[in-house]
Amino acid sequence: MLQPEHVTKQQIAFLRKLYLAHLIDDQQHNLLSLQKLTGMPRRTLQDAIAAFSDIGITVEFVQDGGRNNAGHYHIKTWGPINSAWVGTHLTQIALILQLPKA
Repeated sequence: MLQPEHVTKQQIAFLRKLYLAHLIDDQQHNLLSLQKLTGMPRRTLQDAIAAFSDIGITVEFVQDGGRNNAGHYHIKTWGPINSAWVGTHLTQIALILQLPKA
């Protein structure tokens, strides 16, 4: 696993996507709940989720009501990513991202 002091911006962006995908796959989340849980800015979350396809993760937004933003994200497929590996290394990923472990 990477050492926190030797991580590039690209690696942080990659790990952020893995971390968010794990959270979304573990529970139903929308932007507000992810923002409260991670402390990440809304725009950072939106950008990371929009870029999931860059690493092969397919996500969809499931509408739960009449309002456009009433609903939650759902991971359809992890693509080439091993979701079990992410779960096993979640503590280290959170440490590198300087976030609380979910």
